[in-house]
Amino acid sequence: MANTLTRLAILDDYQGVALSLGPWDRLPAGLRVEVFREHLGGPDAVVERLAPFDAILAMRERTPFPRAVVERLPNLRLLITTGMRNRSIDVAACQERGITVCGTPSAGNPTVDLTWGLILSLARDIPGQQRSLREGRWQTGIGIGLEGKTLGCIGLGNLGSRVAKVGAALGMRVIGWSQNLTDEAAAKAGATRVDKETLLREADVVTIHLVLSERSRGLIGAAELALMKPTAFLVNTSRGPIVDQEALIAALKEKRIAGAGLDVFDTEPLPAGHPILSAPNTVLTPHLGYVTEQNYRTYYEAAVENVLAYLAGTPIRVLSP
Repeated sequence: MANTLTRLAILDDYQGVALSLGPWDRLPAGLRVEVFREHLGGPDAVVERLAPFDAILAMRERTPFPRAVVERLPNLRLLITTGMRNRSIDVAACQERGITVCGTPSAGNPTVDLTWGLILSLARDIPGQQRSLREGRWQTGIGIGLEGKTLGCIGLGNLGSRVAKVGAALGMRVIGWSQNLTDEAAAKAGATRVDKETLLREADVVTIHLVLSERSRGLIGAAELALMKPTAFLVNTSRGPIVDQEALIAALKEKRIAGAGLDVFDTEPLPAGHPILSAPNTVLTPHLGYVTEQNYRTYYEAAVENVLAYLAGTPIRVLSP
């Protein structure tokens, strides 16, 4: 049985590229597509702006859809998320209200690229040296070579194992830990499995590649940061709440670790004046791990496919609670 849709909202198009990167002309002429470039804000603002829409395309976890929001969107029939996992959507609440929730594929693993961009920027102080050069100063610091150093991967799944293999190619010793990691899985990624405390004590670079869950929330706190070398760097391209942000800021200010490369934060978008912005020895990026042209094209093409399949009465890539 075919379905109908009248208004599709495309959310959080920060760069203003959604309409140019997706095949929206394949959608029926009667389906009105509206783009929101600005972040809508809290639950009340989300409900106020999106109440008229019967279809919504969410960009990853930028705008949450908890039960309290879902229950206040009476017209919503189709909710699409880019990617096949979105912990900020209450899928069960959607199903109870007859809302179909679909996902999309992702293109490659661009977070691996960004992880190494942060690691190299920290090790060689690329942002600081560029700034000094533009200000008329020449060679104001000394970098750190990575060959022979130890890379500690917290999480050796799809992304973590790829990061590990790059580290090995650079001549680094690679060690890994996660709750379920086996010796065999670590060896397959070119790493040696160790316990968490050993990883934190021995790694020159600690990089996090875990899914946010109750087990991983706050996994790296003050006690864990205290185990790290004062010359070590922490890199997080997974999710902000895995690291205790206040403890990290304190460690950076007190020079108990050498620096941090962060692509993710407790609150996103990061508010102006947030303390992490003034923390020393940091390289900060605005959650760019998945933000590539290839990924966006994949997201938007699949989103159109999802809309057409829903209209035909045969939804695809449906997410379960």
